[in-house]
Amino acid sequence: FFSSLLGLILLSSCISETPPNVIFILTDDQGYGDLGIYGASDIETPYLDELALNGAYFTSYYSTQPVCSASRASIMTGVYSDRIGIHNAYSPGSKVGLNPDETTIAELLKARGYATAAFGKWHLGDAPKFLPRNHGFDEFYGFTSGHWGNYYDPVLENNGEITRGKGYISDDITNKAISFIKNSKKPFFTYVSYNTPHSPMQVPDSYLKDKNIVLKGRYSDKENVKKTEAALAMVENLDYNVGKVIDSLKKYELYDNTIIIYFSDNGPNGNRWNNDLKERKGSTNEGGVRVPFFIQWPKKIPSGIRVSQISSVLDIFPTLIELTNNSSEIDFDGLSFKKYLEDQKLQDNQRKIFSYWNNKISVRNNRFILDNK
Repeated sequence: FFSSLLGLILLSSCISETPPNVIFILTDDQGYGDLGIYGASDIETPYLDELALNGAYFTSYYSTQPVCSASRASIMTGVYSDRIGIHNAYSPGSKVGLNPDETTIAELLKARGYATAAFGKWHLGDAPKFLPRNHGFDEFYGFTSGHWGNYYDPVLENNGEITRGKGYISDDITNKAISFIKNSKKPFFTYVSYNTPHSPMQVPDSYLKDKNIVLKGRYSDKENVKKTEAALAMVENLDYNVGKVIDSLKKYELYDNTIIIYFSDNGPNGNRWNNDLKERKGSTNEGGVRVPFFIQWPKKIPSGIRVSQISSVLDIFPTLIELTNNSSEIDFDGLSFKKYLEDQKLQDNQRKIFSYWNNKISVRNNRFILDNK
């Protein structure tokens, strides 16, 4: 009896310590105001709003950089991109990229026994030493540059081999990610990096039907309404695809022990309503660097959490280390936000987050913003 009881206790302990799966869902040029949860009324994002409400959503979250490559470098490493030599958005064939000596989230989790895969946009260098599979990813399906000219049946890369995607690119990326999740025999880290609503403004017609832009932002005199319609339609397509990922996790009984993180790389690529934030992509002001951010883990993170503490993409890596009970000697610029998930009344008014790009700088804390002027 006692040996059986001991066996049950040990089995229970093993089950409770099963490492969580991790999914990053990163969007491209999606503004803070491009979601219902942040006040948008011209768009329907039921799956994403539910994702936010089923865990924690942040109201003062920053990409630190207002352009693609620099922001993504900070995401992968937890340090300011300028500190590791990434200052801009890379052009194809630029012969620069994320230094292989930097430790990425994928490398750390792979070393801890995770299966790792990246799907979609990379944009951290296209020379061989900078590619995803040299930064800790077992698999890669997508493209390495920042701008992709066609979203239907595009030419893509699959683990070093040229291939052709099937259908609309966001749908295709989602299907490949779901297949990886389904077939993983180990805990997985799945990086789903959508390249929408970045231009070109291509989206299936069904998402454009009956679009009617009512909300007008502080730059409405400069707004291209057709571009806004397409951008919001692209986000609704993203909402559909995120719903597919969540439904698949439930189908394969992986939902409860999967950490899902959803966010954008920088502000919007047009002068559309953005909760009246100042300026847009390419600016170090709020509209260029303040982004949506959600984190959900049904097994551990209670639902209905709203975090106002100023935080940034620098914080994702150290937070994941703490949430997954790992450790690291990396000298992060970011700070774990785990304590704010446990107590939303906590405030760190000494924390400052910097944004620097194109010889312009901004700094903010919980109370103040210092802009370039």
